[in-house]
Amino acid sequence: MSVTTVQQLFKPLKDITQDGTISHQCGVTMNDSVEARCIAEVMESKPGITVTYLPAMIRIDGEGKIEFKMSEIGEALGREMTPHIFEISTSTHYGRMVMIDEDTVVLFGNMDDALAYE
Repeated sequence: MSVTTVQQLFKPLKDITQDGTISHQCGVTMNDSVEARCIAEVMESKPGITVTYLPAMIRIDGEGKIEFKMSEIGEALGREMTPHIFEISTSTHYGRMVMIDEDTVVLFGNMDDALAYE
């Protein structure tokens, strides 16, 4: 008999402690789609990235920063991916999202790092 492990995405409120620290996590939540699955498949091979598949949604989470390369995603998708199409594919994000250039979108968990691009 095989054992299936279930990743619990959220902690119960009773298990959450507030210690006054600042989180440097960042991430995106996407509605499940062809584009979202492709983005997730590209990103799940990267170190420090956690991809969580939920019913009708996909989450991509990381610590510090997450770099999305449009050329890499587009190659896996089989058609062009632009920062604008990428932004439409993401339902929401946390952290500061910065379009570095036409090929690179970065999510920063540390807001001070994002300020270099203002």
